[in-house]
Amino acid sequence: MQKKSTRGLISGFAVALALGAAPMAAQAADGQLTVFDWAGYEDPAFHPAYVAKHGESPTFAFFGDEEEAFQKLRTGFRADVAHPCSQSVGKWRDAGLLKPLDTAKIPEWDNIMPGFKSMTDLMTTADGKAWLVPFEWGNTAVTYRTDKVEEAEVKSLKAFADPKFKDRVSIGDNVDDAYALASLAIGLTDWTKMTDKQFEEASAFLRDVHKNVRLYWTDNTELSQAIAGEEVDLAWAWNETATTLQADGVPVAIKRDTDEGLSTWVCGYVLLKDGEGSEDKAYDYINATLDPAVSSYIVSEWGYGHGNAKGMDAIDAETLKGAGYDDLASFVDKTLFQSPVPVELKQKMIAEFEKIKAGY
Repeated sequence: MQKKSTRGLISGFAVALALGAAPMAAQAADGQLTVFDWAGYEDPAFHPAYVAKHGESPTFAFFGDEEEAFQKLRTGFRADVAHPCSQSVGKWRDAGLLKPLDTAKIPEWDNIMPGFKSMTDLMTTADGKAWLVPFEWGNTAVTYRTDKVEEAEVKSLKAFADPKFKDRVSIGDNVDDAYALASLAIGLTDWTKMTDKQFEEASAFLRDVHKNVRLYWTDNTELSQAIAGEEVDLAWAWNETATTLQADGVPVAIKRDTDEGLSTWVCGYVLLKDGEGSEDKAYDYINATLDPAVSSYIVSEWGYGHGNAKGMDAIDAETLKGAGYDDLASFVDKTLFQSPVPVELKQKMIAEFEKIKAGY
């Protein structure tokens, strides 16, 4: 089955946004609800209960990355529900773009994966208000061509800086994933506590990686083509990359059990403060995405985990093992959860990563 590209896909809709045009809808669907999302997530299999109840999907508008979405919302674009990831929720909330969730209207709230509730200031804040309903989660991890790279060669994340992989490496053009890699490589699994010294050490590692980089990928399609075309042998990539390439017969694998671990991110749905559509339909949509009936589809067809622990528990062991989710405890034991970092640190990361990519 040919999969759709997901997080970060630069579609025609995203390009329109990047050029400053008004966000475009995927289709003339439900005029009472607009979902601002990554391209690909309009897939009706992600919200079947909504379609069953209302006879059609919501209207979708798309963004290419979260900063782009943030700026559009701040300058007046209106939608009812949006799909940010863990690193951005606090920023959007602090900017006054979100309104708190009424968890009494979310029947599956108590079945959300427990690990997400421990991510600092993500789902809820100190005042008890809830802001995010986790939908999907996954990893940024070592992905490599098994016909070009031996598993033993990628036992450590330091392989990304090994001269033997010069011009054969790709990491995302994404500051969060880049510094997640660097943080892990220097032995740090909680980047919210990164010191100035650790920041310098992480940045130095990324400069060494830069010497080996063939390309900084911007979306799964670009990276998958580079790997399939034998331009790239070793990548720091999302689960989807290996899932889609394996489906096409390309010899790739994910190595999650490196010495230093892997990075885990979570994305989900929020209510936008200035939404002009139906709030009842907004909750219907959010509930449809959290429905345990969606779990098996997102794991088997997209390679991501679902936010509903009950749904994940109901998936057969073979499917979970094939997707790498048979031992969920391992994700907590040795992972860097991409929790929001302090604003000052994030700005330092952004500025430094731009220098690194430019060769400075």
